Amino acid sequence: MDLRFLPHNTHLDSPEQFSQLDPHLRQLGKQHLIHKSPLLDILPRNKPGIFTLSGGRQIGKTTLMKQWMAEQLLQGTPPENIRFVTGELIEDHHALVRLFSDMLSAMPEAEHKYLILDEVTYIREWDKAVKYLADAGLLERVGLFLTGSDMTLIKEARMRFPGRRGKESRVDFHLYPLNFLETVQLKENFSSSDIDTLVNEQAEPSLDLMDRLFREFECYLIHGGFLTAMNDLEEHGAILPATYYTYTDWVRGDFLKRGRRENSLQEILRAIIKSYGSQVTWNSLTREMSIEHPKTVADHVSLLESMDVVFVLHALIEDKLAAAPKKARKVFFCDPFIFHCAMSWLWPCSNPYQDQSLPLLADSRKAGLLVESCAASLYGRNYPVYYIKAKGEVDIAYVHDGRFWPVEVKWTSQLRPGELKQIVKYPNGLILNKSRQRGSIQNIPTSPLPLELLRLGTHSQNGSITRFLKTY
Repeated sequence: MDLRFLPHNTHLDSPEQFSQLDPHLRQLGKQHLIHKSPLLDILPRNKPGIFTLSGGRQIGKTTLMKQWMAEQLLQGTPPENIRFVTGELIEDHHALVRLFSDMLSAMPEAEHKYLILDEVTYIREWDKAVKYLADAGLLERVGLFLTGSDMTLIKEARMRFPGRRGKESRVDFHLYPLNFLETVQLKENFSSSDIDTLVNEQAEPSLDLMDRLFREFECYLIHGGFLTAMNDLEEHGAILPATYYTYTDWVRGDFLKRGRRENSLQEILRAIIKSYGSQVTWNSLTREMSIEHPKTVADHVSLLESMDVVFVLHALIEDKLAAAPKKARKVFFCDPFIFHCAMSWLWPCSNPYQDQSLPLLADSRKAGLLVESCAASLYGRNYPVYYIKAKGEVDIAYVHDGRFWPVEVKWTSQLRPGELKQIVKYPNGLILNKSRQRGSIQNIPTSPLPLELLRLGTHSQNGSITRFLKTY
């Protein structure tokens, strides 16, 4: 076997000690909080096919596949039937064909085999290699898993080998940062009965339980669904500067790898933060930066969206349940922690947690914008999601059961009637606010925002619903 890949294939020497010898699993074992993704239970086993796992940087795709390998070994899969390689060390499709051909020839002939290719998009024209291997019949008894952080490239390449994916009904998977429910369950600050009460839509949780849930949500607004940030808080009581910088370094590297300039990334992110929560057009964003062409701005934002850094919230055409392409849109970060990482990179300081993240939450206006983006992102993992722009505005409109459901987010202690002039027009509207109890305002039901976002986590199909990729 190629010596470069031996550190990721220690199971070949000692399957019993794989969890202790593998670099990712060994590091995972040192963490206070160890998450088992629901995807582990639904990734195909003993099925040939070409499967993809996409998702943003630093959310644990590699570790997930290592955990999956460990489970395969425990279930009796012979270690010689599994190989793990990283695309960062493979130059092009020619090298990939040679590598996989050699690996497959060394594996047992008559048994089902697994090849895991991590960060496939690092390899030039990797899809040509996959197509060749499939057409040559070399993948007939192989489960080939491809992971990558760029959903657009993977989506484009999928179309280049139709009919070669296998017979499984589901071949594409997406890993997100933890949602609010997964985070609460993992941190174990609530008992099982507490969580049962909270997610029960017929229950009225006590004020004490709600106060605790609100405090947990305030933590989520800082660390988001990123395990490294959560573990920092558990172990150190703060998120370490290195954790902020590690994420932004990966994003910068991926952005530059695609032929973009670092100063363009800085300008785009500054413009997004400056206009956070506001409706923007690509023309209006160009006024905030040196980039002159709106299409260039759209292309940069589209790339960041494909990397799960940002998402674009389009206005809704109500009678068509579709995006209004000519109306202004909103651009949000996909997770609260990404927002804080962008802040720490654009406006450097020695201690981003103390000097930026905590003060931001203490600012009610800025915290409200972060809450709105967090809610829109979590709804967007489960449903097509938009906002409503008419005579007034509604923050979120998600589509379900053939209709749209308007949701207004109000993270303030007082609500002015003028802020609700649009949502009161809809009989199925909902207001999410800071109240600890359900109620109503102008005959519109209200509910505690953290409680609804917690319950939203129960709607997810094992964390597997892929975000709808937008076109511009």
